[in-house]
Amino acid sequence: MPKVKLTVTESACRCGYHKKGDEFIVEDICPPLCHELWNAAYPCVFALLNGASLDCGEASAKAFDVKCPDGGRVCVHGEIVDGI
Repeated sequence: MPKVKLTVTESACRCGYHKKGDEFIVEDICPPLCHELWNAAYPCVFALLNGASLDCGEASAKAFDVKCPDGGRVCVHGEIVDGI
């Protein structure tokens, strides 16, 4: 089964919950992300876990970037990983 690695690339989280460099591996359950950030990332995670490639400018990729709905205070990069 594929896995998605989520990496926090930027963080100005109001509660201090997410720090730049935090990494999470997603297989089939929600990682320890705040609900708002998870709700923003989940559609892309679900698509990647089910074999999709996502639009990335002029190309497709098995990766995505998403921002927290609270003004983009936290940015997350997601990508398919193998061998973990």
